[in-house]
Amino acid sequence: MRESNAVKRQIVYGNTKAGKTYDFNQDHDPSQIAQMWFQNSPEGLVLFVVFYTQACRWSRCLGCNLPSKVSQEHVDYKSLIQQVDNLFADPEVQKHLKDVKKVIISNNGSVLDEDTFSSTALMYLVARLNQFMPNLAMVCMESRPEYVEVAELEFISRALAEGDTPTGLEIAIGFEAFDDHIRNDVFDKGLTLKAFESLAEKLAKYNFSLKCYFMQKPVPGISDDEAVTDIHKAIDYLSRVSARLGTTINIHLNPTYVATGTALATAFTAGDYLPPRLEDVARAAVAGRGKPLSIFIGLSDEGLAVPGGSFLRPENQWMVDPMEEFNRTQNFDILETITRPPGR
Repeated sequence: MRESNAVKRQIVYGNTKAGKTYDFNQDHDPSQIAQMWFQNSPEGLVLFVVFYTQACRWSRCLGCNLPSKVSQEHVDYKSLIQQVDNLFADPEVQKHLKDVKKVIISNNGSVLDEDTFSSTALMYLVARLNQFMPNLAMVCMESRPEYVEVAELEFISRALAEGDTPTGLEIAIGFEAFDDHIRNDVFDKGLTLKAFESLAEKLAKYNFSLKCYFMQKPVPGISDDEAVTDIHKAIDYLSRVSARLGTTINIHLNPTYVATGTALATAFTAGDYLPPRLEDVARAAVAGRGKPLSIFIGLSDEGLAVPGGSFLRPENQWMVDPMEEFNRTQNFDILETITRPPGR
């Protein structure tokens, strides 16, 4: 109990530091996951699962209100095991058990933080994945780098290898912005390039893959062109890291939406911020052509945007299907059809 109270104090501190005003989802049934959805990628059908746990203990990233989907209080391992059982009992999941090639495991924080996501429940989940998903090729776990321990990953990897098909392990981290000032001084991510490269080197030794979440235009005060340039620099940097280490890297590029209860919402209301345009997101992603990494464009605001604060607008709805096709195929020609000339 002392540990869970300490985590709660960290959550409260992070929220207060970032000026966040949202509520946590305290009335949620702890036997049920927070969210799930399916995605299509070049890897095949992807199941994305957000487990209902205690919130991210960092909880101070400027534009993030994902902790509002989970709990401020500790959620015990028995409840998480029930969530796993109920996930596999879901009719939609059951229908696709043999089709799923990749599962992304999230709790809108760090699933490798044992104080917020029970290690017992995590291994129970791995066992169920082996048991019920015979064609699973990759498991991705979201975490901040400080909770990534090689010994734990080795154990998880050995367990995944016991499934019906060889199943790789991918670690996903929030990078958010390449510019160090934007990432750490403004957005308050708390991630240095030194820490990132240390993580990448650890993962490369064991042939684990790496996913990096980026937010296009994550803070007020930068132009659309500057936001595109930041993603271009990220693509170039991660390409060099991938080539140097031989590590498989995916960039998950999320257009920023204005999340309720955050400082970004305050700036939006004051007229000091607008979300990125999808044509600029395409213009950013197209820089990945010919590079040794893959790119996935996030196209959901997860129902967490303030009114009018989504990057999805009536005039750009036609771009969604081509971008989803790009996600499935990595055909950069598709992005070229929806980019806009700079300064138009």
